[in-house]
Amino acid sequence: MSPESQASEALPSRRRRTPRGGRHRGDESFLLPPDSPALVLAVPGPADGPGAAIAAEVARLVEIEHTGQPAHIGHLAGDRAALGPLLAGLTRHRPDEPAAVVVPFAALPDPDVAAAVGAAAAGAPVPVVAAEPLGPHPLLAEALHDRLADAGLARADRIRMMTMVTAAGGVIVAAPGPGADAAAQAEVTAVLLASRLASPVFTASLADPAALRAAADRLRASGAASVAIAPHLIGHEPEIALLAEAAAALGAGHSAPIGAHPALARLAALRYVEALAGALTT
Repeated sequence: MSPESQASEALPSRRRRTPRGGRHRGDESFLLPPDSPALVLAVPGPADGPGAAIAAEVARLVEIEHTGQPAHIGHLAGDRAALGPLLAGLTRHRPDEPAAVVVPFAALPDPDVAAAVGAAAAGAPVPVVAAEPLGPHPLLAEALHDRLADAGLARADRIRMMTMVTAAGGVIVAAPGPGADAAAQAEVTAVLLASRLASPVFTASLADPAALRAAADRLRASGAASVAIAPHLIGHEPEIALLAEAAAALGAGHSAPIGAHPALARLAALRYVEALAGALTT
C-alpha cells in the first residue's frame, strides 16, 4: 500500500454539521475514527497545578465531539500523571501508524514546552508524533472575544452578527513570554479580534510593563476612551499572576484567561489531524 493510500485510510473523515445561525454558520469538524492513534494533551506543570482541571475539561470536550476517541492528559512536571509514563503505556493499533500524537497544551509556541514534548516523544518505547501547539490560530480570537464578553467588556449581537464594544474602546492582547517575539506570536489573534470588535487591538507581552504601557498609550491616542487587557493565556501559565496588577497599573479592565473554551478542543483535534497527516505522508 502506498503512503498516500495509508494516509487516506487512517486520516479522520469530515462531516458537515447542520448549519447554525450567527458567526458559527458553516462550521465543520473532524470525526476521529475509533482505533486512531491516541490524542494526548501535554500539559505544562504538574497534575496538581492549575492546568490540570482546564485540560481535563478540554479533553472531555474532545471526547464528546469525537465519540470513541479518548483524549489523554500527560503532565510535563512532577511524577503523577506524567507524560513519559503515559506514552510508555500506550500501544499501536496498526503497525503503520504512531501510537500517539502529542499536542502541546499551549496557546502560543513555547520553546521549553516544545523541548519537553520532543524529548518525551523521542524517549517513548513506541512511535509518537509531536504536534504544533494550539495557537496561534484564528479560533483563539473567538475565545478571547467570548472572555471579553463574559467580563462585560464586549458584547456580541448574534442576531445581526455584529459586535458592539461596551466597556472597552481598545484592547491589548497580552501574550505570555518575554519580549517583542511573544507579542508578535499573538498578532494573528489580535488582527482577527480587532475585526470582530471593530475596535483597535494591539499586542504586548504580559511580562513587559513598558510594552503594555506603550500599547495602552497608543490605544488612547487613537481615541479609545477605555482599555481592556485580553490575556492570550490558557490559565496555567505563570504570567497569569501578573494580570491583575498589570491591568490596575494601566487603569484598564481585563478578561479572564481562555480556560476550557470549546475552541481549544477544536484546535486540539485540528493539530492532531495535521500532525498525523504529516507523519503518514512522509
